[in-house]
Order: sequence, then C-alpha cells, then structure tokens
Amino acid sequence: MKKVFIINGGQTFAHSGGKFNQTVQSWTEEYLSKNTNYEVKTTNINDQIDLQTEVEKFVWADLIIYHTPVWWFQIPNGFKKYIDDVFTQGHQNGIYKNDGRTRTNPDINYGTGGLLHGRKYLLTTSWNAPATAFTLPGEFFEETSVDDGVMFGFHKMNKFVGMNPLDSFHFHDVEKGATSENISIFKEDYTSHLEQTLKNL
Repeated sequence: MKKVFIINGGQTFAHSGGKFNQTVQSWTEEYLSKNTNYEVKTTNINDQIDLQTEVEKFVWADLIIYHTPVWWFQIPNGFKKYIDDVFTQGHQNGIYKNDGRTRTNPDINYGTGGLLHGRKYLLTTSWNAPATAFTLPGEFFEETSVDDGVMFGFHKMNKFVGMNPLDSFHFHDVEKGATSENISIFKEDYTSHLEQTLKNL
C-alpha cells in the first residue's frame, strides 16, 4: 500500500478564499479513494498544527502532494511559514541531516544531506496567469516554464531534503477563467494527470 501525504497550501487572504486549492485537494482525495492501494494523510496549513506530527507525516509518506496557489510569483506566506517551521523541526530529525558538505572539502556536495530519499513529490500550482504567458514569445514569463522559473527554488528545496519530483500540474487562468465549464475541464485534466503519473509509482 502506497502512503500519500497531501498538503493544502491555499490560504485565506485579501480577496483569496483558498477555495480552489481545497477543491483540488478534494479531487485528489476522491481519485485516491477509488483505489485501495493508497493510504492518505492530509494537512491544511491554515489549521493548528503540531510540528513534530508534520515531520512524521513527511517521514511516513511514499509520496507528498503539494497544492498551492502562487501569489506575487511565490508560494503564500502561510505555506512558506509551514515549510520553514516543519523542515527546521526535521533537522537531524527525519527530514535532513545537514547541507551535505564536510569541513575538509566544503566546496562540493552541497544539497546532499537530505533524509527523505526514496520519496517522491508532486506539485500543483494555481495561477491567474494564462498558460500562454509562459509559452508565447514576448509574453511576461519570457518562455520560461513554471517549474524552471517561479517554482525553481521550490523544486530545489525538495531535492535538498532528498525527494524526487513527479511531473507537476499547473492550473492557469483560474481567477478570470473559473467558469463551471472550465472547472469541469480542470478536474478532468488533473484526474487524467494523476492517473498517468501515479500508475507506475
């Protein structure tokens, strides 16, 4: 049985109610519940949490699924605080040992001190920006993908603690394009992505 830890990094702030990422999490749970091969634990970063319990969820899991909106080209402040606090709690406590270097040769092996080897993670993000903002010449993100651009540091964070990525999924034009028809398309496309990505997990 595969153990899956789902983190909802959505947050209520200003005009954002965090509802879309809660919906995406429910789609994930719905898909996984149809297959008895998965055992699931969840965290909503808005809830009161115990840091050691969260560390234990990372250590327990075979797969971590992150759901996050992107605000001002970064993850929300509450989700960032969650990562900072939990990963710090996990120092020499299941998540990472050190930065991987030695004092005798400090120039090499940075980022190899993680303790979560053998685990995978899947990232979803949600954007007001359309997909074309990342792909068309002359558009805002200069033909740089979400994963190679805005979320590059997030992926390096996961590599630092020893995890390997599965293919990400990015929801675009969520704010202006959140019609009932588009939400249905989002769900269909994302569920198909989960099926294809997790079949060889």
